[in-house]
Order: sequence, then C-alpha cells, then structure tokens
Amino acid sequence: MTIYDLKPAFQNLLRPLCRGLAGRGTTANQVTVAALALSLAAGAAVWMWPESRWPLLAIPPVLLARMALNAIDGMLAREHGMKSALGGFLNELADVVSDAALYAPLVRVGDVSAGLALAAVFLAGLTEMAGVVAVQVGASRRYDGPMGKSDRAFAYGAVYLLLGCGLPQHAVWANAALGAVALLLGVTVVNRVRRALAERRAGGA
Repeated sequence: MTIYDLKPAFQNLLRPLCRGLAGRGTTANQVTVAALALSLAAGAAVWMWPESRWPLLAIPPVLLARMALNAIDGMLAREHGMKSALGGFLNELADVVSDAALYAPLVRVGDVSAGLALAAVFLAGLTEMAGVVAVQVGASRRYDGPMGKSDRAFAYGAVYLLLGCGLPQHAVWANAALGAVALLLGVTVVNRVRRALAERRAGGA
C-alpha cells in the first residue's frame, strides 16, 4: 500500500484547475519548473535559518503544493497534448533534485544525524532510478511502495511539522524517523526491481 494509490482521487480534485491553466496557455514544463523552484526556495530557507521555526513550518504546505503541481503537470501532458521528450527528462530529474533540496537541509536542524539524513536522500534518488530503469528493461515505470514519492512527502512533512512546533530537536525521535524512512526506502528499491522483473517475465511469457 502507498499514498500513491490515492492519486486518481487527488487528480479529480485538481482537474478544474488544470483545465483553467491549460486554457491560459500554461505548459506542463512550466508547472514542472515552478514545482522545482518552490522546492529549492523552501529548502534554501531551512538551510539558511535552521534555528527558526517558520522555515520548518513552511515545508509541509510546500510539500502539498509540490504534489499538486506534480499531478497537474502530468495531467497537462497527458490530457492536453503537452507530452514532450524534454518534459520526460524534466519530470524525472526535477523530482530527484526537489527531494534533495527539501530533505537534505535537515542536516542543519538541531541534532539530526547528517549520516541518516543524507542516506535517506541518496536512497530516495535510488528509488526513482529503480522506477525509471524498469522501463529500460521492458517493464512499466514502477511506483511501488512502501516509501514512494508521496509517502516520503507525508513522512518528511510530519517530521518538519513536529520540529517546527517545538518538539525537542535533540531527542532521538527525529533520527529514529529518518532511520525508518531509510529502511523503507531500501525495501522500496527492492520491491521496484522485483516487480519490474516479474512484469517483464510475465510479458515475455
């Protein structure tokens, strides 16, 4: 199970906004770049002011906005004839860069373990690489969990929210949460590889 399974319902909520943007001439690539810029700005704020609460509290709504923008750029591409080769690259690369921009600044907050924070960022990138490589071996783009993009957003949003609300930053809870995220990311990589290979074998059969 993964939060990604809720994507169709989320898209239905955003479809009127998507149609409005398409009518105004907004392109899918512009939305992708806007989501990336928002992520970079929010991550930079945490990096520059790690002891302030407002950058930490800003991350959860930014994560929600990013998910909305990611859903909208996909709908614009599929439903409004905006698919492009450049868009394919932007979509995948911007996700990895946005993740790093939003999650790596945790190394500057309180006593969060830099090793755990960076390991989670690395593994997040690895999960997306595993999903994309599935296409190269003849399977579909894999979005298997348990720690896909939407699940990561939820987990990190909760961590940032608790830190921003003043939960002790020296406590072990934040590092325990990052350790759990890293572990589940490792499971996600394995799941995506296994299921891509199983899909390829089934297709060959």
